[in-house]
Amino acid sequence: MTGYRAEKDQLLRRLRRVEGQIRGLQRMVDTDTYCIDTLTQVSAATKALQSVALQLLDSHLAHCVHDAIAGGGTEADLKVAEATQAIARLMRT
Repeated sequence: MTGYRAEKDQLLRRLRRVEGQIRGLQRMVDTDTYCIDTLTQVSAATKALQSVALQLLDSHLAHCVHDAIAGGGTEADLKVAEATQAIARLMRT
C-alpha cells in the first residue's frame, strides 16, 4: 500500500494544476510569448512539481519508511537507502 493513499485526491488536484501550467507553457511558446515571461512560468511549474515531490517524500518517510523501521531487519535498511536515493535525486533537480 502506498504511503500517500490518504492524500491521493489532493496530489491528483495538484498534478492537474501542474498539467494546466504545462499546457499554458505550450500556448506561450506557440504564440511566441516573451522569453522571460515563459521562463517565469517554467520556474513556477518546476516549483509546483518540486512541491508535489516533497509531499510524496514526506508521505514515504512517514508511512513506508516508518513502518519498515518499526518492523526492523533488512527491510528497514532497504527503505532508508531507498529514501536516501530519492532525496539525492530531488537535490540534483
